[in-house]
Amino acid sequence: MQKRRTMIISVLLIFIVSTFLVSMTLGTFTMSPAEVFQTFFGLGSSQQELVLFQFRLPRMVLAILVGAGLAVSGAILQALSRNDLADPGILGINAGAGLAIVLFIYFFQGSYADLGWSIYLLPMFAFLGALVAAFLIYTIAWKQGVTPVRLVLVGIGINAGFMALLIVFQLRMNPNDFMQATIWLTGNIWGSSWTYVLAIFPWLFVLMLLVLRDANTLNVMRLGDASSVSLGVRVEQVRRRLLVFAVGLAGASVAAGGAISFIGLVAPHIARRLVGPRHGVMIPVAALVGAFFLLFSDMIARNVLSPSEIPVGIIVAMIGAPYFLYLLMKTA
Repeated sequence: MQKRRTMIISVLLIFIVSTFLVSMTLGTFTMSPAEVFQTFFGLGSSQQELVLFQFRLPRMVLAILVGAGLAVSGAILQALSRNDLADPGILGINAGAGLAIVLFIYFFQGSYADLGWSIYLLPMFAFLGALVAAFLIYTIAWKQGVTPVRLVLVGIGINAGFMALLIVFQLRMNPNDFMQATIWLTGNIWGSSWTYVLAIFPWLFVLMLLVLRDANTLNVMRLGDASSVSLGVRVEQVRRRLLVFAVGLAGASVAAGGAISFIGLVAPHIARRLVGPRHGVMIPVAALVGAFFLLFSDMIARNVLSPSEIPVGIIVAMIGAPYFLYLLMKTA
């Protein structure tokens, strides 16, 4: 079993590295593999260095980070709710994070074009917005406990409410910011710079370590509240802590990638099929699946209609929505 897990992780890493290398050569300004190699060693032209180091590499690194963050957030939510349909996008957590960022830019920045140092505040505001959404979902869904179906239904309602508020504030923006907000909320890696990488990397790195520390507790909580309590787990305390971790991961991911749905749904499912339900192994594999999924989707989004781009969230939805419907019919 251990040998199989090692092989699966190795294959996923090969997929990620291969997609990364191919993606560096593609775009409006094409580069051959030899030119990419030369540019890495300082032998490329100034234009090649600009395109590779300032535009493509930070965007691809962000795609890996955002994909991994959303996947781990989804894995936590599915474990806590014991609901295979749980996902930060479907439940409205991403919409809460997106609303907080739009409000921050609308009231404090005035424009998407001049964020400056406040880029580093985006994960914090996204976290607060996602936390408000999670609190509302948890509070409204609570009725002598939280049932999986009730959680999803309340989450869908909260998501609709936040999206309505987002539209209200978008309509009050100038036309340029309105278009940027619309594209970003569809799911778009808008901050393709190293500043955005530095802004979200600490959040994702620390939170993922904390989640892995609680992996064994998540294994127990999948058995149900009664079994968890009998095994000495302080269920509500642990659930709140892990929910905060999931919200933090989703918020930081939304700050850089917009409201991308379905990665948090699909990646944990694929990971469980590959390595089983034990979270100590499943969560890292889900992170790799999510990273590959978004990196590959972003490569398609950048190049399928080149020189124009389409939001990566559309590509993700085209793949993830049919899978969601399949799971919905399977569990109904």
